[in-house]
Amino acid sequence: MDLVRALEEPLKQPLKSVLGPATAKVMAEHLGLHTVGDLLHHYPRRYEERGQLTHLADLPMDEHVTVVAQVADARLHSFASSKAPRGKGQRLEVTITDGSGRLQLVFFGSGVHKPHKELLPGTRAMFAGKVSLFNRRLQLAHPAYELLKGDAEETVETWAGALIPIYPATAKLESWKIGKAVQTVLPNAQEAVDPLPGSLRDGRGLVPLPEALLKIHRPHTKADIDDARSRLKWDEAFVLQVALARRRHADAQLPAVPRAAKPDGLLTAFDDRLPFTLTDGQQKVTREIFDDLATDHPMHRLLQGEVGSGKTLVALRAMLTVVDAGGQAAMLAPTEVLAQQHHRSVVEMMGKLAEGGMLGGAEQATKVVLLTGSMGTAARRQAMLDLATGEAGMVIGTHALIEDKVQFHDLGLVVVDEQHRFGVEQRDALRGKGKQPPHLLVMTATPIPRTVAMTVFGDLETSVLDQLPAGRSPIASHVVPAADKPHFLARAWERVREEVENGHQAYVVCPRIGDEEDDPKKSRKSAEDEAEKRPPLAVVEVADQLAKGPLQGLKVEVLHGRMHPDDKDAVMRRFAAGETDVLVATTVIEVGVNVPNATAMVIMDADRFGVSQLHQLRGRVGRGSAAGLCLLVTEMPEASPARQRLNAVAATLDGFELSRIDLEQRREGDVLGQAQSGARTSLRMLAVIEDEEIIAEAREEAAAVVAADPDLERLPGLRTALDALLDEEREQYLEKG
Repeated sequence: MDLVRALEEPLKQPLKSVLGPATAKVMAEHLGLHTVGDLLHHYPRRYEERGQLTHLADLPMDEHVTVVAQVADARLHSFASSKAPRGKGQRLEVTITDGSGRLQLVFFGSGVHKPHKELLPGTRAMFAGKVSLFNRRLQLAHPAYELLKGDAEETVETWAGALIPIYPATAKLESWKIGKAVQTVLPNAQEAVDPLPGSLRDGRGLVPLPEALLKIHRPHTKADIDDARSRLKWDEAFVLQVALARRRHADAQLPAVPRAAKPDGLLTAFDDRLPFTLTDGQQKVTREIFDDLATDHPMHRLLQGEVGSGKTLVALRAMLTVVDAGGQAAMLAPTEVLAQQHHRSVVEMMGKLAEGGMLGGAEQATKVVLLTGSMGTAARRQAMLDLATGEAGMVIGTHALIEDKVQFHDLGLVVVDEQHRFGVEQRDALRGKGKQPPHLLVMTATPIPRTVAMTVFGDLETSVLDQLPAGRSPIASHVVPAADKPHFLARAWERVREEVENGHQAYVVCPRIGDEEDDPKKSRKSAEDEAEKRPPLAVVEVADQLAKGPLQGLKVEVLHGRMHPDDKDAVMRRFAAGETDVLVATTVIEVGVNVPNATAMVIMDADRFGVSQLHQLRGRVGRGSAAGLCLLVTEMPEASPARQRLNAVAATLDGFELSRIDLEQRREGDVLGQAQSGARTSLRMLAVIEDEEIIAEAREEAAAVVAADPDLERLPGLRTALDALLDEEREQYLEKG
């Protein structure tokens, strides 16, 4: 191992010793790069061919861009200003072109002298800056630039054909400065330790790691880039899958108490109460879960299914099985509203079977307790006592269940609802509550493409419920373009009234609560930038406007996350009981809220929500026998990506299809939950959707490697890469954002 460490040292050098403290500081603060190895793995985002320049016509507003273009025109204007009253103020306007469009650059004051001398018509350069709009034209104000000078003997063809790497940059660090820093450390790439086993590399025709790093940063041809990308994608997929395979392997070594199903117990009594039969899908998934529960090592299973596919019922039957086998079951929900909702629906579904130890309770009954952070002291103490003595077979709660003080008599199963809201540490803390590690069932209503399941939930076996129970109604979805066609919005409110007149209820969802931001009535610049500048619509204001305006006379209530838990619960109870006509809410209703009589949903500023979130929200309607209606209100123009995203949601109810669209539109890092953890995503090159084949193959290879050599003693390079990944990420790529 010492040899490997010696080899590895050049890549562990701090950047400040190579690039100087000032550059290193900016790289650390703005890009999270600290060592030579970090910088070598900061790959170009794309490559410009000088002859094939960026389309200036496609520049995005308000984004920091790097373009390669030629100066078409440069004019120096003098003007009077408060700082230069005698007409000494100067403004340099430079027009650049790439053949597809033109873009104006503007420089002011003392900043005009250098560009005035250098940016002459015909000059080619790279420009970087933030795209803004001035007098209805796109411009870059005070862009940084780097002249592209061809050598005297360089022909036009070789100059135009050269590949210029464009790096992910920031306002403080332009792409070419990163490029120059990379060139400084590139010789160290020769010392990179290769994590891939030689047989795997040779068998797949992959280039060695040092060669891949050279080719990604300094390619001569497009084939060089392809070689490098193929190799670097394999590194990421394989090291990640080895980490997951080792976790699965370690889990499989843990002991667990088998919890086999028993005839004529609580489960049988519960099934006899059900007014319907399980779908084929529910029966198949149940068999997979029951088989896992009967083994002597812990189940680790992901149950994913469409909104309303009956996941909760499947999970409840697993919990009853464990209680029958003498254990306890805990269900963890992400919010108090959801924990209360689950508790209420479980108790209703079980009836007298949930009244263990109470007068009138059924013979096989158990006690089902609720445990959340905001409960009163007496109720909380009683719930904890019932868990510690085993009086309560089932508990439903928030992460308050994980606290040290909560003790179980014999915890046999943990069900985690909406796993992406819980991290691995929390999962492990709950796991430590049992005498032996409990079985684990994770539920998610966000359908996940197979590759993401293999990457994000790679330490879990997967069960899929893709069949909706009989009796679920179709949901019609429509985009309501409020800016283009205001009468459409008026019609939306009429539709809500019609639903209420027919005896149904409706949700109105808004992106924010309302009383925390500046006064939204403050003056606005112009109607044109209204959609851009206007704060998101707020629950408190929208509810007030609806009650006084289009929904006057209807019973309108408000629900949001900052209300007192008792008030939230009271609002939900009134809505569930049909006493409220319209519930104006934030996304607290996103998961698990089940009111079959609610048939309509209007989502305000729908473009401010993600695809999977819109799908989740929509799943709250159409839960009864009447058809559902979901209206997506937006002020975004027709051609905008936001509108196209809404059109996609309106066009399909297939959550798996939508999750693909969602993934294609977001950065992988977000999907893997990096945005919140603050750690950089371990996926820099791998695209979870398009590299499905690589991920699947890497998973197989990783499983074989770990089975043969769990401690990777024969693969020191892989061991080193894995240590670096787990040290840097602390397994955070397994945390769901």
